[in-house]
Amino acid sequence: MKPLYLELEAVATVVALAATTVQRLVRDGEFPPPRQLSGRRVAWLVREVEEWAEARPVSDLAPPSNTSRRQH
Repeated sequence: MKPLYLELEAVATVVALAATTVQRLVRDGEFPPPRQLSGRRVAWLVREVEEWAEARPVSDLAPPSNTSRRQH
């Protein structure tokens, strides 16, 4: 079964950003805010994180040279 919620570190890993960047994007209203799970615990709804990721614009930049392409 797929998880419904992700904590900050997992969200950062999934979207390939630093946790501090995710927090800044939330503060700036550019990333979905976390949901209150209990009195002191928050997490992100996976569906909302996926929707945010799918809405990102397609890049016209070339992939970085350190990608998995093998060099001969």
